[in-house]
Amino acid sequence: MSKIAVVYWSGTGNTEAMANAVAEGIGAAGGESTLFTATEFDADKMDGFDAVAFGCPSMGSEELEDSEFLPMFESVEAKLNGKKIALFGSYGWGDGEWMRNWNDRCVADGAVMAADFVICNDAPDSEAEDACKALGAALV
Repeated sequence: MSKIAVVYWSGTGNTEAMANAVAEGIGAAGGESTLFTATEFDADKMDGFDAVAFGCPSMGSEELEDSEFLPMFESVEAKLNGKKIALFGSYGWGDGEWMRNWNDRCVADGAVMAADFVICNDAPDSEAEDACKALGAALV
């Protein structure tokens, strides 16, 4: 059984709702998920999981949240080479530039992208929830 970490930061609950849908998709596909907030996860935990889903909303000028999520992500970045990952997050403005940049960064780090990233404007609707479940299943 695949062990998958779902690591996220959420300020309003939107990205947390997406994380829960990702975990649901992992379970439905026969995998085992563990949810972590950004402050609960670090590089030492990376090796204990077959894959990782990272979730972070767009902040500021279409950037990753920089007080908790970004420091955690930078700490695990050296372990992304060859690791199966997927990305998700919500936004309230812009066009998803932060996610495209983050995806490109992960690819440059050698990550194996299990699925296309999932983004949604504000709270996830049923279409976004389904996309998150499919993302989770792709990690299994």
